[in-house]
Amino acid sequence: MSACKTLTCFSLSSSSSSSFFKRTFILPHQRLTLTRRCSTSALTAEESELQSPTIHHLLSSPDGVSTLMKMDRKPLLPHQSHAPRWFPYLDAFRSQNGTVLTSAEVVEVLAPCISEDRWRRFGSVVRNRSYSVCLVVEGLCDFGNVSAAFRSADALGVQSVHVVTCDSNKRYKDNRHVSMGAEKWLDIELWDSTKECFKMLKSRGYRIATTHVGMDAVSIHDLDWSHPTAIVVGNENRGISDEALELSDLHCSIPMAGMVDSFNVSVAAGILMHHAVCDRIFRMGNHGDLTVEECQILLAEFSLRHSKSSISIVEDYAMRKAATLT
Repeated sequence: MSACKTLTCFSLSSSSSSSFFKRTFILPHQRLTLTRRCSTSALTAEESELQSPTIHHLLSSPDGVSTLMKMDRKPLLPHQSHAPRWFPYLDAFRSQNGTVLTSAEVVEVLAPCISEDRWRRFGSVVRNRSYSVCLVVEGLCDFGNVSAAFRSADALGVQSVHVVTCDSNKRYKDNRHVSMGAEKWLDIELWDSTKECFKMLKSRGYRIATTHVGMDAVSIHDLDWSHPTAIVVGNENRGISDEALELSDLHCSIPMAGMVDSFNVSVAAGILMHHAVCDRIFRMGNHGDLTVEECQILLAEFSLRHSKSSISIVEDYAMRKAATLT
């Protein structure tokens, strides 16, 4: 975790920010000086949130989610018995003119256009992010629950969320006020079937843990959460589907001492993720487990998602870079 602090962009003090913004990149036989291209002053956190897409738009179709992902993503993995720890991004942003930029270039280009407080927040968040625990919501029909689960995932450093649709024709009301814009900072993947979702998760090295109250269920306190795990929560009324129970690697439960035998699904998701993070900190010393290179790539991804103008600024730089190299 501390290794990520070596990234220059994580320590933008007032004394160093000026030199940081004026840095130049050394290109083959050329020097391309970065200049401020922001039409307005550095965007604040509140201003950037106002520009983020609604949850309704993101989950209405796969195209909605795809607009959120900016850096190039790795291809889907074939089934592997011993898959490496999953990280979805490549160190590449492909511009519209075909020019490929590294994460370091993206961060450098956008540095003058994002406030220093925001950069520090990005750095802190990225250092505590992990893909080793992910959340799967299967067939939730109350979109307020989906929104609340997103908010908990973001707050706890769980970067990856998977949504298995309940009804492809169902229209949800927008509950962005519940998620507080958390969906903007998560990697959300949509699936048409539980089988398809689980197959891909297993190919990425995850074990599948479905929440279930049954004789074969293991208490969450007895699990080792340092192992890459996908936590699955089910429909508000029916719970986890029979298909999910059959395809999962294990069933887990939250010990309860009251008269009722279940939590609200979004509450259960929050408890499960919180316990997983705490267990990982106890066993490993920290939850965030990204390498320095992965931290840099995710930082670039966040900076590209920061506002709509981020993409246009980077595209402008890509055009100037291409012109310089020709």
